Amino acid sequence: METPKEQQTKKAIPIAKKNSNIAFPVMTWGIRNHFQSIGVLVTLLVLATIYLTGNNNLRSSHDSPATHKNAGDSPSQCNLFSGKWVFDNSSHPLYSGKQCTYMSDEVACEKFGRKDLSYQNWRWQPHQCDLPRFNATALLEILRGKRLVYVGDSLNRGQWVSMVCLVESSIPRSQKSMHSNGSLNTFKAIEYNATIEFYWSPLLLESNSDHPYNHRVADRIVRIKAIEKHARYWTDADILVFNSYLWWRRPTMKLLWGSFDRSDGIYKEVEILRSYKMALQTWSDWLDMHVNRNKTQLFFVSMSPTHSRKSEWSNERGGNCYNETKMITKEGYWGEGSDPKMMRLVEAAIEELGKRGLTVKMLNITQMSEYRKEAHPSIYRKQWDLLTQRQISNPSSYADCNHWCLPGVPDNWNELLYTLLLPSSSS
Repeated sequence: METPKEQQTKKAIPIAKKNSNIAFPVMTWGIRNHFQSIGVLVTLLVLATIYLTGNNNLRSSHDSPATHKNAGDSPSQCNLFSGKWVFDNSSHPLYSGKQCTYMSDEVACEKFGRKDLSYQNWRWQPHQCDLPRFNATALLEILRGKRLVYVGDSLNRGQWVSMVCLVESSIPRSQKSMHSNGSLNTFKAIEYNATIEFYWSPLLLESNSDHPYNHRVADRIVRIKAIEKHARYWTDADILVFNSYLWWRRPTMKLLWGSFDRSDGIYKEVEILRSYKMALQTWSDWLDMHVNRNKTQLFFVSMSPTHSRKSEWSNERGGNCYNETKMITKEGYWGEGSDPKMMRLVEAAIEELGKRGLTVKMLNITQMSEYRKEAHPSIYRKQWDLLTQRQISNPSSYADCNHWCLPGVPDNWNELLYTLLLPSSSS
């Protein structure tokens, strides 16, 4: 990862590079034959026009997929998720947090007093290729007449807020709207007849934590075979972006076979990996039965890491992400807040769906986000409960090290999603 000092003089905008393999057609002309025929001149003009048109298209970065640095590489060979963070105060942040109409107070760190804003100026740079510059208009064209729906927990909600902020400034006030209906929140770009939505379903399946606001329950229960209550809200979506991880981080989960409305249900405490695998099976079966393979694009966002123990990245005991202003620079750093076994279960479920002819792309944001211990809200967010004097005297005791400030890390997740949504990236 390059430091701000090393990057200040570099050109920072990651525009796709021109393909060096396309050459201008060469033709040898003798002096005597220079005016030989009008037909030949017309042919030359046509060839030149074709070349120039193609060359101009190559320069349009917002219409191009991730462009490889090594000639001959195909787009499928680039690992978008292997890279480094590069300081770039020319192109990032991609929007103003204070000016985003729909910013959430849970992640509006600048609004709630954070002074060090350098966490906003980093962009993700894959090792093997350059990402196209995010273009809101290009994305809205992709979404014209379509539904993009994020389904999951508050981390997915943060990514949804990020995407709304990324596009809404390019839309006139009269041409955009926001509507909430229980667990479903819908941003609409009216001119494009496009929606960017978030559906609250922290455990994917039906649970006693499904209320969009009153979901903090001590005894968490998942109805393990039930997903239809939620899925009916996003059955006809064109793009589905799922996540579900943080709410599963406990030794066991209480599972219910039966209904919350009946007294004859069977409850059982089940070890978390087995519970998670069973939930993914229900999710997979629903996708297999209901998703239109010719219409819907599917994504699953990997684990969003937490930075709750300072001892994981330093020699200091106690503390967490509070007062952190620099990222972790150790390459390959992996904290205890991310569980590789759970991630492998998701990968296995996606692989099995692939065998059934259903493609789900993993948006693997875990490693890139592991480095960003300084980018959490910490104490700089709206506090929904009145703080006690004890908490006030010890800020790290109420620091939020799970979610992410906006603008910030989730914008980069959406840049990766945008890259994968570009038409030439789907091949």
